[in-house]
Amino acid sequence: MSVSDMFIALQGVLTADQDIREEIRKVVQALEQTAREILTLLQGVHQGPGFQDIPKKCQKAREHFGTVRTQMESLKTKFPSDQYYRFHEHWRFVLQRLVFLAAFVVYLESETLVTREAVAEILGIEADRERGFHLDIEDYLSGVLTLASELARLAVNSVTAGDYCRPLRISAFINELDSGFRLLNLKNDSLRKRYDGLKYDVKKIEEVVYDLSIRGLAKEAEK
Repeated sequence: MSVSDMFIALQGVLTADQDIREEIRKVVQALEQTAREILTLLQGVHQGPGFQDIPKKCQKAREHFGTVRTQMESLKTKFPSDQYYRFHEHWRFVLQRLVFLAAFVVYLESETLVTREAVAEILGIEADRERGFHLDIEDYLSGVLTLASELARLAVNSVTAGDYCRPLRISAFINELDSGFRLLNLKNDSLRKRYDGLKYDVKKIEEVVYDLSIRGLAKEAEK
């Protein structure tokens, strides 16, 4: 084979790779749009009237996750199944955002932490790496850390809306979450930096609870 033939063959491989990446990009754009729609819907819970509509907003968000599952099925077909990590960077950010949104919905519904297996089911992907397109542990943890920041914001807005019980429950949940993360030996630099932000969320919520306490509203909320 001549040098020219070698480079022609290499160009064919590059072109095929670029085609795969373009197909992935199109589906990821659709996923990002759906994620924005879910986020816009859930942001309504931070407003006064939104507290009464939480069940309805969660139900609508669940319907949007049906679209997510369809889009995920499409994404799975765009690249060889054994090359997940080769193309992972293309959907990593939107997947972490979707994990956060799924975790937020579950928290609003039951005030519990969603498991990685449950998130995978909501998104229509696998929890087990050996079974193909899956939810990477670090992507799950990143989404959970985003949830902590969102709950810190919700604690503040709950007080504004006159709900003094919710910040106390959020505080207990976040402290338990923080204790859980302390059990992990995080090596990933990006995830470690995200985790470092959790202490600020804990502090922010503690300030809200302290303010309620000195105003006598915490005891009133516990009655």
